[in-house]
Amino acid sequence: MDSFQPPVLVRTLTYAPGNIKIYYPQIEGRINPRIQQQVNQQIIQINQQLQQMQNPEARPGMYGEFAVKTNEQNILSIGFLNYAYTPMAAHGMTYIKSETWDLTTGRTYQLKDLFKPGANYVEVLNRLIKVQIKSRQIDTLEPFKSISPNQDYYIADKALVIYFQLYDLTAYAYGFPMFPISVFDLQNIIDENGPLGKLAVNGL
Repeated sequence: MDSFQPPVLVRTLTYAPGNIKIYYPQIEGRINPRIQQQVNQQIIQINQQLQQMQNPEARPGMYGEFAVKTNEQNILSIGFLNYAYTPMAAHGMTYIKSETWDLTTGRTYQLKDLFKPGANYVEVLNRLIKVQIKSRQIDTLEPFKSISPNQDYYIADKALVIYFQLYDLTAYAYGFPMFPISVFDLQNIIDENGPLGKLAVNGL
């Protein structure tokens, strides 16, 4: 039986009034038109949220881009970036967000939704992140204690990538601390019908 599900088509559009330049995706292809419209609208809203996070004085010169992290088996995970420089500041400020969709239903997933109900996913992820902080010798501003239950993440290359905003865990110069965790290290607690469960199935 042919079970191949082709990636959704992703077009790049540009929002560029004045000195602002923001590249953002819109999807199209063999999916439900309602879901396509819903996802595309949510993408626009995410970019608007990122813009609002910037200092108003910096917004006239904003720059935005995106990266498709996963686009297979009807799972779409996209990361979004927004940069702006405030006059007289020591450096610009960058914010990132991400979203993961199931394109068969249009559902978006917070971190908790990736796991079985009642799973101790925060404890498991904390333990794996602490191991990486030590092995990678990451210099944190304060000793790492815990992620939040709805911590930022994206999915890429059969891995759950937990990340932190600038200053949340490390100094600005370190950039965005990111912790890739293989789905196979989480198989006991992931929702088999969710995005991680679908990607844990062996394939390309």
